[in-house]
Amino acid sequence: MPALNNLSKVLMIVLIPLVMTACSSKKDLGDSNGVIVGQNTGADNGVPAIDGTQVYDGNTVGGVDSSAVPGTQQDLVNNAGDIVFFGYDSGDLDGQSRSVLDAQARWLNNYPNLYITIEGHADERGTREYNLALGERRANAAKNYLVAMGVNPQRINTISYGKEKPLLVGADSSSWAQNRRAQTRVE
Repeated sequence: MPALNNLSKVLMIVLIPLVMTACSSKKDLGDSNGVIVGQNTGADNGVPAIDGTQVYDGNTVGGVDSSAVPGTQQDLVNNAGDIVFFGYDSGDLDGQSRSVLDAQARWLNNYPNLYITIEGHADERGTREYNLALGERRANAAKNYLVAMGVNPQRINTISYGKEKPLLVGADSSSWAQNRRAQTRVE
């Protein structure tokens, strides 16, 4: 019996590292929809860059994060941002919001067959009806800016959720500031 115990110990010592190595392999990764996405390894696989000028390394091209599947919601979030914020009781775009929308317009113009919905949101203060109207003003402000930047208006839908879908739940100025927004969703 002692020889069998020693053999078991030796097998465990040899097999555990092999099993651990096999489990850590990342040959194929699934996206959130269950689609298998192959891992890019860079120059060794010869995948051309998104812009056609350099080798795509699976993460960045020209300083832009392209680790998400091109043309997806995550790609929009990574490379342009999907949220613009507004001041209290306002539908006016500030400089930072215009910068995000400029990046969204560039991104959208790279994918002319994509459609988006811009959701308008408000914080919890005010009546339901007032906040629905305010959310609509915010969504339309973002849409009008994108159209002015060359995005086809037929590709943009708007909807207002008012105060019904807060980004952060809380009755403080920090939460309210995060909830006063227009959020772009890829359809």
